[in-house]
Formats: sequence, C-alpha cells, structure tokens
Amino acid sequence: MIIGLTGEHCAGKGTFAEYLKKKGFYYLSLSDVIREEIAAEGKEITRDALIEKGNSLRKEFGPGVLAKKSVAKIKNDRNYVVDSIMNPVEVEELRKLKGFFLVYVTAPPEVRFERMKARGRENDPNTFEAFLKVEKSEMKSPDMTKHQQQKTDKMADKKVLNDSDLMGFYEKIDNLLGELSKKFKPTKPGWDEYFMSIAKVVSTRSSCMKRHIGAIIVRDKRIVSTGYNGTPRGIKNCDEGGCPRCNNFAGTGTKLDECLCSHGEENAIVQAAYHGISIKGSTIYTTFSPCWWCTKMIINSGIVEVVYNSEYPLGDIAVQLLKEAGVIVKQVEV
Repeated sequence: MIIGLTGEHCAGKGTFAEYLKKKGFYYLSLSDVIREEIAAEGKEITRDALIEKGNSLRKEFGPGVLAKKSVAKIKNDRNYVVDSIMNPVEVEELRKLKGFFLVYVTAPPEVRFERMKARGRENDPNTFEAFLKVEKSEMKSPDMTKHQQQKTDKMADKKVLNDSDLMGFYEKIDNLLGELSKKFKPTKPGWDEYFMSIAKVVSTRSSCMKRHIGAIIVRDKRIVSTGYNGTPRGIKNCDEGGCPRCNNFAGTGTKLDECLCSHGEENAIVQAAYHGISIKGSTIYTTFSPCWWCTKMIINSGIVEVVYNSEYPLGDIAVQLLKEAGVIVKQVEV
C-alpha cells in the first residue's frame, strides 16, 4: 500500500505521516529530493529555497521529476507514505504504482495559521493576511512546473479533515486505513508462476556462453533440488573457455558431441541423487522445455510433471516423448 499525502500548509500531513511510520510504513517526501539538491549546492534549506528549487527542477526536467525520483526509491515488498505532493503530474506519476492512494489532508485556514505560529519558524508569515497571500500563490498557478495545490487536492481518493485534537485525528486515520485495506488487495503469484520465477533466478548462475537455463524440482510445494547449465563440477567454466562447442558458437543442433556442458534439468536431477533425495512424484520447473536427453532422465527419475517457460529450439520430439510416457507437460510464461 502506498499512501500519498497532499493538502494545504500546516494541515497535518507531517503528523499523518509520522503516525503511519509508527505503523510500519516507510516514509518518502518529494521535498527531500529538493533538500538533497539544495544541500549539494551548499545552500541554506528554507521554505522559499525549497519552493524556488522545486520549481526550477520541474522546469528543467518536467513537472513529474520529483515523483519520478521518489518512485525509483520504492521497493515492492513494503508499505509507504509519500509526503509533499503538490502538482497533478506528480500524482499521475505515482498512480502508475500499484496500490497507490492519494489522501487530501485539510483544516480551516484559521486553525492552520495558529499551528504555523505555534511551531515558530523564522521565515513563516507573521500575519493571517500574509499567510493567506502565500497560500493563494500556491493554489492556482497557471505554470505546470509550479505548485498547483488546488488541482492536486481535487485528484485525491480520500479526504481527511484535521480540525480536532490529536487523538481525534489519529482515529480518522485509523478509519481511513480500514477503508483502504478493503480496497487494497495485494496480489501474490500462483504456485507455477512462483516456482518458475525462482527457476529464472537459478538460471542467472549459469556460465554458459550460449544460453542460460535454470531448473528446480518441487515436491509438496517445497524445492528439493536446483540446477543450471554449465560444465561439470571441477571443470573450467564455460565462460572461461571450458566448453569448446559453446565458445565456438556452434549452430543449433550441431556438434553436440563436443559440448561439455550439463543441462539445467540434468543438473537438478543429478544434484538430488548426489544428496540422496527422492524426486519420485515431483514436478520440475525449467526455463526452457527439455531436450530429448534430459527428457529421458526426467521420465526415468519418476518426475510426473514438467512446467517450462520458453520452448527449446529442438524440443518438439522431447515434449511428445514426455506426453507418451504419461508426464504432464505445460507452459507457464513468466
């Protein structure tokens, strides 16, 4: 879940964000991107400097630049709260993220002015009229590279009025989280997609010069063996010149007698045997459909299902052989 915060000055966005941080949300602020730029220039970080630098960055790199830089920091295994969203294009960039909700935090201007005075920052407006004047300049700028608070607020999925005490505000946030949780449906992969994704990671260990293949063997939804293609144990790796056929880039299906590499499926089966693990009744997930050599090993080892991602160039006969032997064969592209 990624909750974005927008709203007027001193409406309570920071308090909202701090409360979510206590609930395990990771914090990001679009303003932090600007602060990093100002700090790199050795300048003092003030509100006016933040606005000026933010407008400058948007003008040079586009109105969505702050959101783009923040999105690059987001990992897909955690919840986030994203503060300081002040431009419609920033919202559009963040909406590309799955599970993003924009929340408009607001409060009456008189309440917000009193909060601003209470915090006592040196450069803040010192009269209510000056406060409203500054706010007005940020609400309806015709320049897309500047703050457009009013348009941004209208894009919100939810609105939270922060006009009560702190506990009342927290209660509203809790109620909002309850609403959003019902809408937020985290998706997880099916078992085939899950195991195939792991097989693809296994393939990255391959040192073959021609093709990287990964395979895993699964029993009762538990991985019991893995394998990837490459030269046998103790032999110089393929990418170090260990296999003459692969290093000469022989044509597909030619000079197979010169290939020193073991295939991913072959290695997964052999590794199970090496460690004394039965693979009878198991499923093998492989990033390419097996060749005829690996197919014979699959059949004789007692594997009952083959799931592959991509078709091997010489795999037609192998697939037919598997089906004839009663082995379930299916393709799952990840």
